[in-house]
Amino acid sequence: MIPFAPGQPVLRVEDRRHLTGGGAFLDDLAVPEVTFAAMVRSPHAHARLAGIRIDDAVSMPGVLAILTGADYEADGLGRIPCLDECWRRDGSPVWVPPRPALTADCVRYVGEIAAMVIAETAVQAQEAADCVEILYEPLAAVAGIQQAIGPRATTMWDDCPDNELFFDHQGDEGAVDRAFGTAVHIVHQRLVHHRLSANTLEPRGYVGSFEGETGRYLLRGGGQSPHGLRDQLATYIFDIPSDRIRVITGDMGGSFGMRGPLYPEQALVLWAARRVGRPVKWVASRSEGFVSDDHGRDLISEASLALDQDGKFLALRVSANANVGAYLAVKGPRAPLNTLALLSGVYEIPALHVSISGVCSNTNPTSPYRGAGGPEAATILERLIDKAARKIQMDPVTLRQKNFVGADSFPHDTGIGLIYDCGDFPLVMKTAMDLADCAGFAARRDQSRGRGRLRGLGICNAIEQTARPSPESVRITLDPGDIAHIAVGTASQGQGHETIYRQIICPALGLDPDAMRIRGGDSDAVVSGAGTFNSRSAVAGGSAAVLAAEKIIEAGKPTAASLLEAAIADIEFDRGRYVIAGTDRSVTLDAVVTEASGLSAEAMFIPDSPTFPNGTHICEIEIDPETGRVALQRYTTVDDVGNVLNPLLLEGQIQGGVVQGMGQALLEAIRFDPETGQTVTGSFMDYAMPRADDVCAIETQSCPVPTALNPLGVKGAGEAGTVGAVPAVMCAVADALAALGADDLDMPATPETIWRALSQRMENLAE
Repeated sequence: MIPFAPGQPVLRVEDRRHLTGGGAFLDDLAVPEVTFAAMVRSPHAHARLAGIRIDDAVSMPGVLAILTGADYEADGLGRIPCLDECWRRDGSPVWVPPRPALTADCVRYVGEIAAMVIAETAVQAQEAADCVEILYEPLAAVAGIQQAIGPRATTMWDDCPDNELFFDHQGDEGAVDRAFGTAVHIVHQRLVHHRLSANTLEPRGYVGSFEGETGRYLLRGGGQSPHGLRDQLATYIFDIPSDRIRVITGDMGGSFGMRGPLYPEQALVLWAARRVGRPVKWVASRSEGFVSDDHGRDLISEASLALDQDGKFLALRVSANANVGAYLAVKGPRAPLNTLALLSGVYEIPALHVSISGVCSNTNPTSPYRGAGGPEAATILERLIDKAARKIQMDPVTLRQKNFVGADSFPHDTGIGLIYDCGDFPLVMKTAMDLADCAGFAARRDQSRGRGRLRGLGICNAIEQTARPSPESVRITLDPGDIAHIAVGTASQGQGHETIYRQIICPALGLDPDAMRIRGGDSDAVVSGAGTFNSRSAVAGGSAAVLAAEKIIEAGKPTAASLLEAAIADIEFDRGRYVIAGTDRSVTLDAVVTEASGLSAEAMFIPDSPTFPNGTHICEIEIDPETGRVALQRYTTVDDVGNVLNPLLLEGQIQGGVVQGMGQALLEAIRFDPETGQTVTGSFMDYAMPRADDVCAIETQSCPVPTALNPLGVKGAGEAGTVGAVPAVMCAVADALAALGADDLDMPATPETIWRALSQRMENLAE
């Protein structure tokens, strides 16, 4: 067995560098002559800018410049785009609100930038920013979905009077209507999928530089798509060729989708660097991140499920509204549209009609957040199934088993736009139930009752759409000095890319992993690359690495043939050596590299279609009815992510995702004042993050069904934990409360929320 190969539990190579202080995060960079920026942000959710006075601030010590929206417009800079293709009800393209990086006339959410201060130190910049005087004329604010829709809604944009930016629907509405007309059982549920903040370990920050001699910009700072960010800045902001901008992401402390879009600050530090002639650095404070980062989720769904007398699903109808914020982010529609696409889950549903409306409001823009619509879709479907099981008095496991897509039913057309290529959903659930000892749950519930606790079991069968078709590149360069340089288009945010790429390339070429240097997150490193998001790095980047290794082998064959005095057609490659077929004569790859003065090859991989990782999550919780507190007791997940490249890294990804999903279900929430649109959860005093003592042991297992859609047979694993955890935890909470009739509960299921629901139920029963 090759010790450093796909499938082996190799410890993360990059951990040594990080644990010994060798990381290169933004604040580790020593940038000569750097200046510092502070943003003047709106305290209003919606207001007209009636005037800006900078006289006092600009004369303060250390201040180099104060830039406003008028300066931005005078320099002819462009707007932040939305790059998702979608449509409105009338068939016209999505309406994209015009979004400059620095507004000149109106602010439309708390935290929008109204001015930018550049100074010699960060303290000087912030002190001057506090002295910039802006006259605001407050306007009526649209603080959420309910205020954005309906005949009395306040219009945010004159060109979009109904506040609806896009609309999509899939399925056969007529077939659904007919199925509901014949159904024996119908269940309905309305759910609120609340807004979240990513709260990465390292806040957002950037350093922008401009070389006057070459006219080239350099942006450094965390981001998921170096090439995409480069192209967006060049095309939409500066109107220059892409090769005049370089983006280096470096090490970064987490992302979860939040670092994916183009942000105003990225454009502004580059522009300011050109204006002041020196590098400009900006780093968000933690509280600033709450009002400046793109948020996640924020959707309200109405769903109905029709069943026959035996519990077979007949039809599903879902209508949802998504709050995408004041502006459409670069991929703002992506998560709502993904919710729509995944609503059939892992089940055979003969008729579906699902629709989604994207509405604007005076809140932060939303972007894909870990799972990007997957948790919403799974929560809608799995909670509806549990509600149906309670109504028809059928075991929820049996109801699911009756309606699975069978292992022999692939490829499977969902009827709403997706075709699953492979899977074994019944086997995955059975494996999870055995691992979780579901058979012993009744006894554990009785034990909990004896302690005055309510115990619940939640089961979720989740599926994702990952690694949608987009290009990824890898270049391998072998030098005569026994060093292999690997350049990749992906950008690691903590996933362990340096380890995974080694596990793919080392055995393919017979290389020493210690002699490899991985360079990612640099738009100059390879020709193109879509980046790291949507669980795509192993699928697309890993496959590109396989192809690049194959090209290296082919590139070395002429030299090997010459050294061995053989025909090229007779040369084979095996574990680091070129061999004459059928003989014991060979030459090492190192010798070929030396003779050829180096070898280099670059390959690109574009998936033909998405992959569909899936899994079953089983959660057991206890509720203290006196306080409403939920305590996780057991958590089990069995996932099919295709072939497993590294079991240790997979376990870490799954467990981290589960904790993130648990946080959404029980603790976290971004909230706005319904009248003013003010952010009322703008710090960790009000926004509750999960802690170690909130979590129980998480047991994981793999049940792989490899896909044939890529050379590695992988499906992606980065979001699996979150997609399954959100509904599993909420299904467990609902199960615990169902006996008391308090199971219609929205997230987050905080102690107060549960206590109030139980108290209200007791009052109703008393009456």
